[in-house]
Amino acid sequence: MATIGTFRKTDKGSYTGTLKTLTLTVKTHITKSPKTNDQAPDYRIFVGPTEFGAAWLKTSRDGREYLSVRMDDPSFPAPIFASLVEGDGNEFSLIWSRRSGE
Repeated sequence: MATIGTFRKTDKGSYTGTLKTLTLTVKTHITKSPKTNDQAPDYRIFVGPTEFGAAWLKTSRDGREYLSVRMDDPSFPAPIFASLVEGDGNEFSLIWSRRSGE
């Protein structure tokens, strides 16, 4: 597991922070999105005006809410799947781990 981003929740329920890997460092905004159906994401992920991901609100086995995140871009070798989890205070961490078989 690796922390690839740190975020803060805004007063409007969105998130703002930085996505950081060995090859990428970008200011990122995760904004609420109106659901058009049950499968639609709860949030959209942007760098500036460019959308490059989505997130779904989930609940862990122990009852804690988190965001299941999927980000993709033509410059990525593969999509990034991660979880945005609450830490101390108003701090949230974007946690990535390689899926088995990758």
